[in-house]
Amino acid sequence: MTDRLIYLDNAATTFPKPAPVLKKTIETYSRIGVSPGRGSYDLAAEAEELVLRTRQKVARFFGSSDPDRVIYTCNATDALNTALQGLLRPGDHVVSTRLEHNSVLRPLYHMRRKGIIEYDLVPFDGRGFVDPGDIIAAVRPNTKLVVLSHASNVLGTVQPVQEIGRRCAERGVPLLIDAAQSAGVIPVDMQSWQIAGLAFTGHKSMLAPTGIGGLVLGRQIEEIEPSRFGGTGIDSGNPVHTEAFPYRLEAGTLNLMGIIGLSEGIDFLEEKGIESIHAGEMELLKRLHDGLSRIEGIELYCAEDLSDHIGLLTANIRGMDPNDAGAILDADFGIAVRVGLHCAPLVHESIGTSPYGGIRFSIGPFNTDDDIDRTLAAMAEIARHRKG
Repeated sequence: MTDRLIYLDNAATTFPKPAPVLKKTIETYSRIGVSPGRGSYDLAAEAEELVLRTRQKVARFFGSSDPDRVIYTCNATDALNTALQGLLRPGDHVVSTRLEHNSVLRPLYHMRRKGIIEYDLVPFDGRGFVDPGDIIAAVRPNTKLVVLSHASNVLGTVQPVQEIGRRCAERGVPLLIDAAQSAGVIPVDMQSWQIAGLAFTGHKSMLAPTGIGGLVLGRQIEEIEPSRFGGTGIDSGNPVHTEAFPYRLEAGTLNLMGIIGLSEGIDFLEEKGIESIHAGEMELLKRLHDGLSRIEGIELYCAEDLSDHIGLLTANIRGMDPNDAGAILDADFGIAVRVGLHCAPLVHESIGTSPYGGIRFSIGPFNTDDDIDRTLAAMAEIARHRKG
């Protein structure tokens, strides 16, 4: 083991953050770290202007035309809850998939258990993709929403959202995308893809700190009810929470440091080019995939073809609990991976890895060939000892 950690858990949180992003975030927050929009003094106005500029930057980044419909949240889970609980009403039906993270599954289950909604979950095929036709076939007359992950946090497969968006629009059903894994990795154009809502988090490939995310809404969504109420800094004498966007879905003082970090993260991504970053990560993923494929006793899941993929794959050592393998990788080799069910139990149920899950390797912008080669050597040694 060396002193340098090999970090392959970027699907959970990208680490480390780019030094320029951290430096500029701290410098800006140190200078204007007051409550934005809560005071008439110049510093509060400057902080509010930064908040507005970042809304504009986020809208542009995701191909939205309306920065007033960029809602700041804590993370993608918070954004998805805001959307689902704000849009769905008693008697509504939802179409989703078995690829989903618990950030979609649990709110849907909660609302079904309360007798508010019904939902259907479309399966994915042996390659890890959902058929757009299956999505549309599940739509009912009372279907209020289709919601699905853009990229799987277990399999790394990128779903055909553009085609699904087109078909949903033809049926008049809004499409809500969980972009937790794809935001900052794959260019998204909400308008041309006909996406009605997009939930993202900052701390993954957007390169921002934890605690900041957002919900971007298109004009297809005309009415959405708030689920939290409180101060917004405007219309304070009114006992009713404002209906004006974006404040109707925000309550309390915003995470200014997170917003600054989000702004700086977007600047970094646009300077480097997300296509270029993604291409580098996919080169490393192919190196990892090919190496693991040559190790006897290693099982890979939905990874025969790495097209339409992000830099992530899940594997197991045959006959070995993935939790044990992850502990050995950490303790003996200084390699950090994510093991278990990855908050996506239906994926593991579908690919036959329940109840223990798998070993997830997720590559970030600062991983190297050496990281991958050392990981392959470690996995080969663990597999060899397991066999012996």
